[in-house]
Amino acid sequence: MHLNPYGEDAVNLAADLANRRPAGADELADRCRAAGLVWDHPVTSRDLDRTLAVLDAWEQVVDAPGESERAELVNRMLAAAAAHPRLTDHSGGGWHLHYRDDHQPLGSVLSSLISVGTALHLAGRGMHRLRRCAVSECATIFADTSRTGRQRYCSQRCANRDAVRRHRARAVRPAR
Repeated sequence: MHLNPYGEDAVNLAADLANRRPAGADELADRCRAAGLVWDHPVTSRDLDRTLAVLDAWEQVVDAPGESERAELVNRMLAAAAAHPRLTDHSGGGWHLHYRDDHQPLGSVLSSLISVGTALHLAGRGMHRLRRCAVSECATIFADTSRTGRQRYCSQRCANRDAVRRHRARAVRPAR
């Protein structure tokens, strides 16, 4: 049973692709397959170009200053990727819902997947749960899937780095 194949997995794939942009169509195909994405067409440079444009739009969503701006940008992405939902058993793994037509090229699939997944993630978990790492020299994007919704860092490494920095800053302050 697939309850929501467009939520967490979709935003995590978007973050992975945005943080380390694929250099070519073959790399894009390999990384999508590794993420569990299934499709039946060859991946072309047009798919890569479409994906990179989708990622540019998605990063604007990540960097939006407020909820209304973020929602407007997601709505634009949804409108550009519009396709009616449909039931499919394309991989023989059970019936599930897709927000795209079957037999689309990968660039179109990713456009739908990322826009719908982002909308479901933000609406379901909170509009603030997509951001960049709080460490100033780290621009890594992540989807906050924590239970509390207060994740500030992209990784434990960055959390530790910031904790050490704060500790050292307190240690060098003059005593009163």
